[in-house]
Amino acid sequence: VQLVESGGGLVQPGGSLRLSCAASGFAFSSVTMSWYRQSPGKEREVVATISRVAGTTNYADSVKGRFTISRDNAKNMVYLQMSSLKPEDTAVYYCRIPGYWGQGTQVTVSS
Repeated sequence: VQLVESGGGLVQPGGSLRLSCAASGFAFSSVTMSWYRQSPGKEREVVATISRVAGTTNYADSVKGRFTISRDNAKNMVYLQMSSLKPEDTAVYYCRIPGYWGQGTQVTVSS
């Protein structure tokens, strides 16, 4: 199993970023995909999940209305579109399936 995140970077408050996760080594279309994040000194927390057929999405209250999770089962990709970013969104963002984590991608929101 491989989960490879990309798309992180430095962005100003109010800006946008799109994270991508390239998945391989498992039946992608059969698995619920999740994005998590971890800020320094805090526990890792779930940000968003998307069901295997993209019929159901769930978001942490802190990102509802600002973040959108999506997936492309033909490409084995999952995305996290982040808008109206705030400094408190600064974290390492991870792609996850049960039992496996990606290496993470750093998102820094700062002026």
